[in-house]
Amino acid sequence: MAGPSVSSSITARLQVAARPTAVSELTTAIEQAGGIVTALDVTASGHEQMQVDLTCATLGEEHAATIVDRLGELDGVRVDRVSDRTFLMHLGGKLEITSKVPLRNRDDLSMAYTPGVARVSEAIAARPEDARRLTIKRNTIAVVTDGTAVLGLGDVGPLAALPVMEGKAVLFKQFAGIDAFPIALDTTDVDRIVDTVVAIAPVFAGINLEDISAPRCFEVERRLRERLDIPVFHDDQHGTAIVVVAALTNALQVVGKRIEDVRIVLSGAGAAGTAVLKLLLAAGADDVVVADVDGVVHPDRPGLSPSLQWTATATNPRGVTGTIPDALAGADVFIGVSAPDVITGADVATMAADSIVFALANPRPEVDPDDAAQHAAVVGTGRSDFANQINNVLAFPGVFRGLLDAQSHRITDEMLLAAAGALAAVVRPDELNPTYIVPSVFNPEVTTRVAAAVAQAARGTDA
Repeated sequence: MAGPSVSSSITARLQVAARPTAVSELTTAIEQAGGIVTALDVTASGHEQMQVDLTCATLGEEHAATIVDRLGELDGVRVDRVSDRTFLMHLGGKLEITSKVPLRNRDDLSMAYTPGVARVSEAIAARPEDARRLTIKRNTIAVVTDGTAVLGLGDVGPLAALPVMEGKAVLFKQFAGIDAFPIALDTTDVDRIVDTVVAIAPVFAGINLEDISAPRCFEVERRLRERLDIPVFHDDQHGTAIVVVAALTNALQVVGKRIEDVRIVLSGAGAAGTAVLKLLLAAGADDVVVADVDGVVHPDRPGLSPSLQWTATATNPRGVTGTIPDALAGADVFIGVSAPDVITGADVATMAADSIVFALANPRPEVDPDDAAQHAAVVGTGRSDFANQINNVLAFPGVFRGLLDAQSHRITDEMLLAAAGALAAVVRPDELNPTYIVPSVFNPEVTTRVAAAVAQAARGTDA
């Protein structure tokens, strides 16, 4: 089980009797309750009493309440108030709109707004493509959701999805300098989603679809790409696929195998799984077996969903049937984009020598990473508390930066592969090892190199 996390950290303001053992009593009480003290500040002091702001990481709300109760039980300690640090960060939202131009006098006003702005509007009416040069369209994308597949939470609706979309916009700005705006739509109807996005598209240079449940997400993306002249990117699909292919490229180098030769088992046939599959095939994979909750996908499987017909015919060249553990025997690579505890360490032990396991379900992966590491040569997860975090933030900022820089009108598999190749190359050969196959999300080269590769591919494709 994961330990206390900063994402569930609290700050407690305490009034404490001023005695030599006061601080050690506080920290001991928290440690005995299973918390981790991350900061302790004396913010006011007198002869007999001091005010202490104590911050600690917890396992969640119930655990935090237990820790606060323990503090309150200490002799000479009074709990004044407790703040949840994550909620404080979100207070009032994480975004704001600011002006790039000053309004210092009447001249500034006449250029920024009427009458001067009319000249700019007339110029755009005459040459619509100038909107990219003369408006926020140049550097702005929409992060669009209907709230039906949010993180590991599922269908929480548009209002509850809004903090996640705000967070995505923060990442776009932080890592790629892109202005992104959250659009949470109060409808799950495909027609209404598509029509609404098309109607607001003039403001944006790209559309990032986010947390829309399958299979509707496929139809939404397809129809938007047909109707819009700006790139449409479904991050749950394509962002995941890019980072998985990049990580696999480097993991295969570590174990000395080629993608054309390995046997791959892919757990998950939804939005992410389908996109990962398509990019694996585009990257040269030949032997991929896909499985879902009903077992291995193959043409003769009883009751096979029509949405899986393409997967059934495009994969599984050896005609594997049965369960995921059945398919895993002798496989070189396991990629999970599905659900917790799909396989065990014992299943990993049946894989080929120098195997690779990517268990990406969050927060609980398809197999315990420590168990997998007993048998696999390389293990990656979607979590930040294990090595080799396969995280979409490694892809989407750079992808959109490249698309905007190239003023691309679409996105293609060639651009996705270019992004994956550039991301893999950020890890230098002398850095590569079983616990470092993808770079840190804070590596400054990630966005610049991915963006440059995507922009080059986009200019070649759009030429």
